[in-house]
Amino acid sequence: MGDETAHSVTTNNPLVQDDSGVAHRPESHIPSKTLAGRLANAFVGLTLWNGLITLSVIIALGAFLLEWQRGLLLEYFRQGRPFDRFALILIVLVFLPQQFERLKLPGMLGLILGGVLLGPYGLAVTAKVGEVAEFFSELGRVFLMFICGLEINLSDFRRYAKSSTVFGVATFSGPMIGGFALGQVFGYSINASVLIGSLLASHTLLGFPILQKLGLVRRPFAMTTIGATIFTDIAALLVLAVCLSVHVSGILDWFTLVALLGALAVYSVFVMGAIPAVGRYYFRAHEKDEIGQFQFILTVIVICAVGAKFIGLEDIVGAFLCGIAVNQVIQQGPAREKIEFLAKSLFIPAFLMVVGGTMNLPGFIETFSQGLPFVLGIIGVLCLGKFAAAYLTGWVYRYSRAERLSMWALSLPQLAATLAATVTAHNSMNAAGERLIGVQVVNVVIVLMVLTATLGPILTDWFGQQVQQNLVSDSS
Repeated sequence: MGDETAHSVTTNNPLVQDDSGVAHRPESHIPSKTLAGRLANAFVGLTLWNGLITLSVIIALGAFLLEWQRGLLLEYFRQGRPFDRFALILIVLVFLPQQFERLKLPGMLGLILGGVLLGPYGLAVTAKVGEVAEFFSELGRVFLMFICGLEINLSDFRRYAKSSTVFGVATFSGPMIGGFALGQVFGYSINASVLIGSLLASHTLLGFPILQKLGLVRRPFAMTTIGATIFTDIAALLVLAVCLSVHVSGILDWFTLVALLGALAVYSVFVMGAIPAVGRYYFRAHEKDEIGQFQFILTVIVICAVGAKFIGLEDIVGAFLCGIAVNQVIQQGPAREKIEFLAKSLFIPAFLMVVGGTMNLPGFIETFSQGLPFVLGIIGVLCLGKFAAAYLTGWVYRYSRAERLSMWALSLPQLAATLAATVTAHNSMNAAGERLIGVQVVNVVIVLMVLTATLGPILTDWFGQQVQQNLVSDSS
């Protein structure tokens, strides 16, 4: 027994040599279950430099809590330079999106929450959204729609044009009609009701990476859903353009409508034809000039946005079409990566934080307390409309039950395009100073974003695995 004990000690604590070559056994540090023991083990081997770092962190945290309790820290940022407040914005930008993604929620919701916390209705670090923030927000809104267009591949739409059109019309019409009826029931104007319906009609392919992971991207049901996204996004933006024109002018006549549709048709042909042609020539002439390519794309985005506004459309319509056109020129490359990096790291976060900063938190809570039937109605219309469209299209093209449910899950999330259109409509005012939609609709859309962005990917993964299992069983 003694030999076994000695052998165990020898095995657990092998001999080591110090600098002088003398062999000895190191001291064993037995893990302790007590708090004091854990603290003692944590400080074992702590160098002087690490000790100073730890001490400085403790002192800094203590000073931070003391100043926060007195209210001096917040007052410093409120009275300080914009550069001081920019430091807080960067902290929010770095940490909050990551925490939301750990909870399986989109990081953009963390940025909106960050804007709420720093805005006038939160900690009131800033009394109002300044002109610089508004400028970056406008850039972010434009770049957000450009990125949406950039993700659309026209070749995929052409390959499954028939089924994509059928599903696009169905998944657009159902929520559109339901949203319009709901708006009428709750007392909104005809124009606002049409817009509410269009906000529910489009969708964001948030579950696309899940399809890639499962190896289902090239399946017919997936390609049909991806192609339908082009139809729904363009149709929703067209309805937005018409509603905004009617709201500002106060009239809807056939001449105005035909003129607007004609301007959109000419503009779309110009953007979709001229940009790819000029872009290919420019990229061949500047093949190795990455900065020149980056500046060319940046210029094209802004020109398309300004051009759309010039002919009476919204700038986000021009940015979306520009994204589709640019995608025909550069599938991948350094210039595209730089544009996406600039948009996703600076402009789009600025837009999302400004959305949060202008959100009336008491009004948001009031939406639940007083407008719960409207919130539930919007959620019901969206879910039922998208489900009916997916089931009908799947029945026509003989998709399996799991594939139909996957199409439904893919078409549920309401994020980028819906948020950009909602904010644009809310900011639109007529001659009487009336907004097209009120803050209640904006709050409902944000609730919808949270719900569908959580539910959509979960259901996509669940039903996608069922499709995968069916394929395996069929092959065997």
